[in-house]
Amino acid sequence: MPLGEDTADMEDYVTLSKLLQEFASISSIEKAWIAKSENGSASHAMFCIGQPNFLANKKRTLFLSSHILKTTEHSVKFQWPPFPVEMIGVSKVVPSPSASKLLIVRNKENDSLVWLEIWGQSQLEKEIQIPQSVHGPLYTDGWFEGISWNQEETLIAYVAEEPAPPKPVFTDAGYKKDGSYDKDGTSWKGQGDWEEDWGETYSKKKRPTLFVLDINSGEVRSVEGIPKSLSAGQVVWAPSASIGHLKCLVFVGWSTEYGSLKTSRKLGIKYCYNRPCALYLVQSPFQEIIPDKLPCKTDEKEDFGSAFHLTRGISSAMFPRFSPDGKVLVFLSSKSAVDSGAHSATDSLHKIDWPADGKPNTSPTIYDVVPVVACPEDNCFPGIYVANIPDSPWLSDGCTMVLSSVWRCTQVILAVNVKSCTLSRITPSDSTYSWNFLALDGDNILALSSSPIDPPQVKYGFHIPQEQELTWNWLDVPSPLEGPSNKIRSLLSSHGFSILKIPVNDNSDKLSEGAKKPIESIFVSCINSRLEDSCKEGLNDGASNPLILILHGGPHSVSVSGYSKSLAFLSSLGYNLLIVNYRGSLGFGEEALQSLPGKIGCQDVNDVLAALDYVLERGLADRSKVAILGGSHGGFLTTHLIGQAPDRFAAVAVRNPVCNLALMVGITDIPDWCYFESYGMQGKKLFSEAASLEHLELFFSKSPIAHISKVKTPVLFILGAQDLRVPVSNGLQYARALKEQGVEVKIIMFPDDVHGIERPQSDFESFLNIGVWFKKYLK
Repeated sequence: MPLGEDTADMEDYVTLSKLLQEFASISSIEKAWIAKSENGSASHAMFCIGQPNFLANKKRTLFLSSHILKTTEHSVKFQWPPFPVEMIGVSKVVPSPSASKLLIVRNKENDSLVWLEIWGQSQLEKEIQIPQSVHGPLYTDGWFEGISWNQEETLIAYVAEEPAPPKPVFTDAGYKKDGSYDKDGTSWKGQGDWEEDWGETYSKKKRPTLFVLDINSGEVRSVEGIPKSLSAGQVVWAPSASIGHLKCLVFVGWSTEYGSLKTSRKLGIKYCYNRPCALYLVQSPFQEIIPDKLPCKTDEKEDFGSAFHLTRGISSAMFPRFSPDGKVLVFLSSKSAVDSGAHSATDSLHKIDWPADGKPNTSPTIYDVVPVVACPEDNCFPGIYVANIPDSPWLSDGCTMVLSSVWRCTQVILAVNVKSCTLSRITPSDSTYSWNFLALDGDNILALSSSPIDPPQVKYGFHIPQEQELTWNWLDVPSPLEGPSNKIRSLLSSHGFSILKIPVNDNSDKLSEGAKKPIESIFVSCINSRLEDSCKEGLNDGASNPLILILHGGPHSVSVSGYSKSLAFLSSLGYNLLIVNYRGSLGFGEEALQSLPGKIGCQDVNDVLAALDYVLERGLADRSKVAILGGSHGGFLTTHLIGQAPDRFAAVAVRNPVCNLALMVGITDIPDWCYFESYGMQGKKLFSEAASLEHLELFFSKSPIAHISKVKTPVLFILGAQDLRVPVSNGLQYARALKEQGVEVKIIMFPDDVHGIERPQSDFESFLNIGVWFKKYLK
């Protein structure tokens, strides 16, 4: 048996692993595309389905097609095939604008080739092998990623790693001038100059660059005119009639020159929306270069080559999308994050008028479509919080976009009219479920709806025209996926959940109005009863159940009321869950979010304790059996809580926790995060790669390790050895210090995992150990 485990623990491993396997192996719909049939009487949908492959420690990618038949005006029928098709080794699938072709990307592991395949409706039409001398792997993970077909479906633009510069070659006689390298044992490659990468999850990605594939010839060319100081991503084609029929591209460029941060290094970019970026226009390589067709630079001090800067005057511009008529360029902005320093904040949506000749004004007017909301009124729109903009978000009117956004504790679907600059919530206003937009079928919507106790259900929203607004009637679509077993369905059907509004304890006059408003938490009960009734009765059947506090990371992130296999597994073990969105979380307005920086380890800790007391005072859990689960900043909060309130918790589990900011600041890929969260907006000015003694003292005082002498709660550490965001030394130092003072500690280390610990085997083993750990201490 594993070192340190007793017989009872082993029995729990056996029992819990069988149950977790049932939860973890369930497949899920991740993406969908819809295309109209030629006669317009039906639609064809393609679903991308994910399922873990535990033995290979990878995710399986399955595809399932369906015909959508509208049987009456407001009813629909999906015709499913008997089996899905597995796409082995596929990194990305991108349909063409007409959906008559598919691009399939295969980034071969440990191979010098990238494979691109063009599929027609019945066969493989073209297979293109791209060696590393042309470019490295394509970016397909949703940050720099941009794969875009032109309207004629003859060219595909995408983002890939620029070829690495040649390495020096040496022989027994010394340096070899010609640089040729033969694997015959007479020479070897040196390392050459070290180069910065883009941090967490991008440890091998340094130079994202634009390339264009000519489908007919199979030729790939790099896009010229982009300076080396820009990393390019999220490319789209400009309207084909633009600029005298020149083929042009619009892309997002991130500069390594961070201005106010006074650093020329690449700071970690994944999950960090506070990195300055802008939109640029550049010509496609498959045409004659006609320099005078593009606008001239207005600032000669900035040399962007032939790439023209489109969004001067705004510090962030990403996810460019052209309206169907090509007259408007819409983009998302995280200027609140860039300007303040928060790694994520309230977004805004903007537009630029795109002239008919496609030659943009040298100083185009940037219009607000959805501005930042500082302090939302109760139950009103809290601002836009969008992870990305779909590739095809437009309704048939050509001016209304459909987006998924966070609305307090829920995720909703919004309709944004970019012409009138108006917005409406199109998912049910009384729904406490979370909704995720998948695809448009004309003016109808395919979506997923779920809750903490309800696995995702496919929904089809019929568009119902009204005089003043758009409304949708939502229908359930029978899923072709097998879904949860009867055992899991039975377990989940006995649970209930509610969203709690919890008053904050701090009502200081120094607080903004938005920071004084109640926080929200999601309470999941093992007893399926209405929370309101339980509160009236005082002590209820759930009072004997242990409680697990679930704390999200970030801190500028959010836990929404959607389904999570891992949390559903924990609740099925007989635990109530309290999922806390403390002040600083996304979805509650900018004032509430910006109230936290400078107060970490204090305000967020008090918010969590207020939420816990709220539940305990209403008799909704056993106060002697409270545990905490948190990762990253959630682990920061968890370890703070067991130090600041050492008698309140029976056990905790942390995943890659921030335990010592003074240690982290010198080795993390985001040292600016340590400054901003510790000092607030002043941190942008104070940021330095060489932290002063004064700064280090403040970082230590803000950290959980400052309270470690009071800790007595047993702690389970789940650590990823390749984590660049919160390097593993942070958790190990804290764990070793706890052992030194006799606290019960267990460490699970995953040698190949990064910050998220998301590989199938690692995720499975993590939550199995968490389940066994809590069962041991919450009996």
